[in-house]
Amino acid sequence: MNADLIVALPEITLLSLACLVLIVEAFSKDPLHLLTYWTAQASLIVVLALTVFYFPENAQIAFHGSFISDAMSTVLKAFMCGISFVVFLYSHEYLKEHKCLRGEYFVLGLFAVLGMMIMASAYSLLSVYLGLELLSLSLYAMVAMKRDSSSASEAAMKYFVLGALASGMLLYGISMIYGLTGSLQLLTIADTINVDAANRMYLVYGMIFMIIGIAFKLGAAPFHMWVPDVYQGAPTSVTLFISTAPKLAAFAMAMRVLVDGLLPLISDWQSILTILAVLSMAVGNIIAIAQTNIKRMLAYSTIAHVGYLFLGLIAGTASGFSGSMFYIISYALMSMGAFGMVILLGRHGFEADMLDDFKGLSDRSPWFAFVMLCLMFSMAGVPPFLGFWSKWFVLKELVASGFVELAGIAVVFSIIGVYYYLRIIKLMYFDKPDSMTALKSSKQMRLVLSVNGILILLLGLAPNMLMSLCLAALSG
Repeated sequence: MNADLIVALPEITLLSLACLVLIVEAFSKDPLHLLTYWTAQASLIVVLALTVFYFPENAQIAFHGSFISDAMSTVLKAFMCGISFVVFLYSHEYLKEHKCLRGEYFVLGLFAVLGMMIMASAYSLLSVYLGLELLSLSLYAMVAMKRDSSSASEAAMKYFVLGALASGMLLYGISMIYGLTGSLQLLTIADTINVDAANRMYLVYGMIFMIIGIAFKLGAAPFHMWVPDVYQGAPTSVTLFISTAPKLAAFAMAMRVLVDGLLPLISDWQSILTILAVLSMAVGNIIAIAQTNIKRMLAYSTIAHVGYLFLGLIAGTASGFSGSMFYIISYALMSMGAFGMVILLGRHGFEADMLDDFKGLSDRSPWFAFVMLCLMFSMAGVPPFLGFWSKWFVLKELVASGFVELAGIAVVFSIIGVYYYLRIIKLMYFDKPDSMTALKSSKQMRLVLSVNGILILLLGLAPNMLMSLCLAALSG
């Protein structure tokens, strides 16, 4: 049992520290909640250090096959902690500026990160579901935190109701798989499916319900209904959180369920993911063109990016899965910077969430206009930025696996998607600003956001390090 505890030490530590932050918040009288904030940030650093320190040479399975620590889970957990650290920094700036700072944000955020880490290491359908529910319940509460905002309350209700529906479908799929295979362990399920071909049709039914749950969590069309409304209605700090680290967890969930557990049904789930990918790319890229709210536009952009993420999974090879992992990490870094820019431009009583709020940004702040340009070019897939390589990676693997027509469709939708990213660049550099109000933010916010934007460019100029990391994480 001691060996099991060591394998899950980062998760156990995070649970303990999250409870500590909860106690600190309960007794703190500081209106700025600085002690809560710094304790939460220190918690993420400690967990990140433990995750890296206990990097497993070989996959280690614990708790009777319910939990696994391998290279993929460790890399994803490290990025979850690092991205959440930066997200908390941006969020503290936003919550402080908009006079809605509550320590509960950081407590719920830590519990959400715990749910993500459990999803990354889940090796049974039960632990997959427990991690997902811990993450989802934390996110529902975060969206609804701004109680005096009707749009936030409405977004939380939509998210909760649709999330409960998707969760029920996932649970129904799990029950079908369990009933047919007699096990919740992913490895045992895969072995049973290989042996028992008679129940294949019923297993596919169960798999379809499980894919619905995964597609909802990622925000893939046609299960994307919640994404635009939640992104727009939630406070920007919460939208920032939802759009970054939880996507890594959803990718991990897809890998565990589809690759570790249902790989014998690969031909079936490839067909389903192909439909979801095309729908997501079409819905995301086309509807984003009509948006005037940047949070809503980035929501449809998320839906489109999920379509590209699926391409690596459809390839069905270790390199294809690595491409999807590279894609989701790249997307999380880009999304973090984009919503960070929305927070930077806002101020008390004013949310910079309309596209027109970016008018003439090059006149107001040439440097941050350049940072936003790096982020938008990267999301559009323009070389030499990081987003180009993430698209190139998955498309290359897709073509290598023989899905040439699908790769062609993806390229067409990618070209369509360039339009709405270039529109923001046009507003920043070719339109006159409505006002010359100076950007108000702390030095640390400016520094971290600058590093975020430049990192997108530097990783694009030298993508091999991140690519090699993803390939190594999934080489087994």
